Amino acid sequence: MSRLLLRRARLGGVVQDVLLDGGRVTAVGTDLAAADVLDLDGAVLLPGLVDGHVHLEQWAAARQRIDVSAAGSAAVAAALVAAALVAAALPDGAPGGFVVGQGFRDALWPEPASAAVLDAALPGVPVVLISGDLHTAWCSTVAAHLLGVREPSGVVREHEAMEVFARAAGAAPAVVDRWVFDAAAAAAARGVTAVTDFEYGDLVTDWARRAALAPGGPPLRVRTAVYVDRLEATIAAGLRSGDPLPGVTDAVAADRLRVGPLKVFVDGSLGTRTAFCDRPYPGLTGPEAHGLLRTPPAELARLLRRAADAGLDRSVHAIGDRAVAVALDGFAAAGVTGRVEHAQQVHAADLPRFAALGVVASVQPRHAVDDRDAADLHWAGATARAFPYRALADAGAELVLGSDAPVAPLDPWDGIAAAVHRSLDARDAWHPEQHLDLDTALAAASGGRRGVQVGDVADLVVVAEPPATVLARDGAAGLRTTQVLATLVGGRTTHRSAALG
Repeated sequence: MSRLLLRRARLGGVVQDVLLDGGRVTAVGTDLAAADVLDLDGAVLLPGLVDGHVHLEQWAAARQRIDVSAAGSAAVAAALVAAALVAAALPDGAPGGFVVGQGFRDALWPEPASAAVLDAALPGVPVVLISGDLHTAWCSTVAAHLLGVREPSGVVREHEAMEVFARAAGAAPAVVDRWVFDAAAAAAARGVTAVTDFEYGDLVTDWARRAALAPGGPPLRVRTAVYVDRLEATIAAGLRSGDPLPGVTDAVAADRLRVGPLKVFVDGSLGTRTAFCDRPYPGLTGPEAHGLLRTPPAELARLLRRAADAGLDRSVHAIGDRAVAVALDGFAAAGVTGRVEHAQQVHAADLPRFAALGVVASVQPRHAVDDRDAADLHWAGATARAFPYRALADAGAELVLGSDAPVAPLDPWDGIAAAVHRSLDARDAWHPEQHLDLDTALAAASGGRRGVQVGDVADLVVVAEPPATVLARDGAAGLRTTQVLATLVGGRTTHRSAALG
């Protein structure tokens, strides 16, 4: 790998040269030399941004689907789909396949989603709508019949919903791969250098196939999650977290594509009212009034121990306060560390357990602003412990920021903005006591790095202005539109703006 000199980079207010060699930062100073030079002309050099939780194939596909995220009711969602089909000149809906929409959030709807609503607006059309939180699938009658969905309402949740997504929303691998590379390039243009991909399926095989599509593979580092149904096959193949994906022969791609963690679900989501909580959901009775416990404690501990013994990292999906407690109990019982994904509601007594157990809180700040109204309704009286980012940080927990794309946009600046100011509109910030300071948010979005140091991996992002300057002048809205001039992964440029020259 050739040496690259980043000339006139602004580091902490000082303009210096930065030399990259062998994929690392090897020198910082003045009057450095190299054959290849990229003049930053005083632009700001920061550690590369890392999205700790994405569903990359779903995000890539969502960019192609009908957007129903603005729907305030089931009828409006159906009307949005019908209007999109007319605009696309597809009066019969989906020749040869399903019509797929993305992003509905029904937690505040006046009436429930149902097949009948879709049938009335789109008679005879096989429609599948995917919820914004990826935990619910809503099918028309024709789609339900084709997919074997027996629920009369056409609405299924959790694992069954994910199976519906996989069957109805899939495209040919070559098409999906093109979408994924386009989405990865868009992420690189926002400064993303690495992601953990929690897409449901055989990610090892999928990403090994994609490695051959372009020199060096994707413009990002990708860690591929392993779901429970593939745990034993992964162990039998001898794969450990951090290993290059088997069959990848391109050296750069092999460096970028690595086996990631085991993913285990403890509960569902707030939007689907399946997050496992101490308080029952308003108006619900019976065994699911408190949400769903998807993995019992003893089985969780067994899975975590099994993964650790095989050299696999551990990530546990837990959103409700009871689910987070179960997840932490599971780590303690197994005697291993790992990550809690989401941690959207945490009891005060559980906050210090993250640091004590060495468990990372992998959180998605945009969810706090997207779900504030749903939380006020369905977690009434318990929102003081909802999305408790400042409390986790103050308790010593290591924070990792992500998007959960397509639940939120794959744009770390959006997540950083939501972390430092919890509002998207003219309303006051929601529970501002849980704001993170900018330095903490940036570090949590940068793999824990707080600056560019000699010896660091050369995963870097160049921005036009210091983020603190942008925040002070333009507020959180300004952070969302941060101008990214260049992105580098392992010292190789994955994005370069024309504005850089």
